[in-house]
Amino acid sequence: MRTFLSALSLVLAGAAAAAPATDDELQKAWTVSVAFENDLFGESDAQYTNGIQIGWVSPDLTDYRDSGRLPAWSLPLIEWLPFINDPGLQRNVGFVIGQLTFTPNDTRSIALLPDDRPYAGWLYAGAAFHSRSERRLDTIELQLGIVGPASLAEQAQNLVHDVRGFDRALGWSNQLDNEPGLALIYERKWRAFSQKFVSHLGMDAISHLGATVGNVYTYGNAGVELRLGWKLPSDFGTSQIRPGGETNAPTTTRDPRFSPGGLSAHGFVALTGRVVGRDIFLDGNTFSSSHSVDKKPLVADLLFGAAVTLGPVKLSYAQVFRSEEFDGQHRHHEFGSVSMTYTF
Repeated sequence: MRTFLSALSLVLAGAAAAAPATDDELQKAWTVSVAFENDLFGESDAQYTNGIQIGWVSPDLTDYRDSGRLPAWSLPLIEWLPFINDPGLQRNVGFVIGQLTFTPNDTRSIALLPDDRPYAGWLYAGAAFHSRSERRLDTIELQLGIVGPASLAEQAQNLVHDVRGFDRALGWSNQLDNEPGLALIYERKWRAFSQKFVSHLGMDAISHLGATVGNVYTYGNAGVELRLGWKLPSDFGTSQIRPGGETNAPTTTRDPRFSPGGLSAHGFVALTGRVVGRDIFLDGNTFSSSHSVDKKPLVADLLFGAAVTLGPVKLSYAQVFRSEEFDGQHRHHEFGSVSMTYTF
């Protein structure tokens, strides 16, 4: 921890000495993010029990398309992308890799628990195309991965439990079978409201509406996030680990991450809901017989959190309260979501 803080201090010291950013620097900026979610923050170890995702968003594609730095074979693909010729928009590609882990409430039983959530893991990679302005973000994303033992969720959980001295979950022999997974996502986010008060104090509201189709997830979703604080970032809020959820890349040089020694802080509350047609982690395998439970068609998440920006680094934490997802679930689920992004 001391080494991490020392390294972070060096990053921030370098940022403090930097000159103010120009529009050209914004066009060429990369954003890298790391997100971690775990229900130990909610004092449990079941249901959606762990998630980790690493992502990065490229500089503006328009600049790269015209710069001669891309291979010739890629140019027709870029021209085919939607919104690529719309004036006044930035076009970026994003990539994510991640792993999610799900377990039932009773992890001490070796037997299959028919009335509780199946053991399952999801190891995936995704590629996204973002079209954005200061007020709007359109995301088209394709995620591909594997569900089942090949997701390595059992091994990852065992490693963490062994390091921390926790008991291992005993029922992983009942997890879902190996199955390749695909999810195609579209989501639009927009800054529905923005208001500045005295000095740098302000607030905004960021809405989203989208849909996901595939054998892993099929659902429609909508929600809103309210933010209040000092020097609000010009991004699209703080999102959980979810398809199409990458929101942290700044959209203007007014973002505090482009200011020398930039410092900002804000609190946020968000509400998002899903109309669920399919969830493989509840419905079970698509092409083989497996453990499953009766899912609820409507699921909601309520988030409370805070974020701080220090130089090029944005840190955020949210406590997430998720409504019951299947029949027989005894109570709502609660977990914490931590993310760190670095723009350079």
